[in-house]
Amino acid sequence: MSVTLAAGSTLPADGTAGTLVGRVFRPGLGPSVVVIRAGGVFDVTGAFPTTSDLFDRPDPAAAIVAVPGERIGDLATILANTPPKARDTSQPFLLSPIDLQAVKAAGVTFAISMVERVIEEQAKGVPERAAAIRAEIGEIIGGELKGLKPGSPEAAALKKHLQERGLWSQYLEVGIGPDAEIFTKAPVLSSVGTGADVGLHPISTWNNPEPEVVLVISAAGRIVGATLGNDVNLRDVEGRSALLLGKAKDNNASASLGPFVRLFDATFGIDAVRTMKISLKVTGEDGFVLDGKSDMAAISRDVEDLARQAIGPHHQYPDGLVLYCGTLFAPIQDRGDKGKGFTHKLGDIVTIASPELGGLTNRVRLSTECAPWTDGIRALMASLAARRG
Repeated sequence: MSVTLAAGSTLPADGTAGTLVGRVFRPGLGPSVVVIRAGGVFDVTGAFPTTSDLFDRPDPAAAIVAVPGERIGDLATILANTPPKARDTSQPFLLSPIDLQAVKAAGVTFAISMVERVIEEQAKGVPERAAAIRAEIGEIIGGELKGLKPGSPEAAALKKHLQERGLWSQYLEVGIGPDAEIFTKAPVLSSVGTGADVGLHPISTWNNPEPEVVLVISAAGRIVGATLGNDVNLRDVEGRSALLLGKAKDNNASASLGPFVRLFDATFGIDAVRTMKISLKVTGEDGFVLDGKSDMAAISRDVEDLARQAIGPHHQYPDGLVLYCGTLFAPIQDRGDKGKGFTHKLGDIVTIASPELGGLTNRVRLSTECAPWTDGIRALMASLAARRG
């Protein structure tokens, strides 16, 4: 199967009413910062060499509105040229909407996915064991976690109770304890955008997409906008040992972001992030279809708390960061043999969407077969220097 991108399914429900920022590769010039407007796609790299520069402005949305930019084409044409299979490299195509920001992620921030992590741990990465473990402990733990505020006295009391019953887990520690799990999802400049392939490590046989809201945070620690993300996850690898988190999470093309960053302005703000509903659709070449959802209203930790735990006096990010907020979605629907649950098959098309942020679509391949990541920070600096020279 191949990815097809259209403006109607990529833009938010209100079209270009918000402040939408992205990045486009322009042949002969390199990565370019763009703003999506009703009149087309406009290059604003002359004013903001990187999205990091833009997002550090006191009011990024106002700053970009004041820059006319250079029109480089209409969105539909650039979208059509973005999927690798259909791409004409002599024409512009979309990239991930971020550049120099650190790519971080918060784990086990929803009660349901928290229980699934405990099940993975108990199953030791073997999917056939998951159903029985889920039936044994899922309802017990899940029922006690509902509505619990992490780090509260009630959470501490539940920890003691679960320890006494032999049900405590390292995942529950970061799920309901005072300290959130914040980890590095991917290196700077390694994320991929809409239309690109996303990668699974070849050793994995039990894996899934994770549809998430991703906060965009300035170097000063201010949340300035949001985008969508697929925190591609290897359940079997992490289930074997939490110390394999890096191998489970950080592989070539395993971090997808986009389609655009929607900056906070009069049309979109932090309260909208708190109530967003994220949809997921997986369509396989085998005819399999999976629909899922993640409701930000069910998150255990407030998004501003997650941001404070990621950046502050204890940890600076001079170029800003993005932060995957975690997911409510944990697929357990069998795909194939009974009891083995869901896992990806190569060629799956994954679409993550929300009315506020639009649609992020990717095709699943092995990380060894996705386009290699070759252009890092040196390449970006070289292209910007050549552009200014």
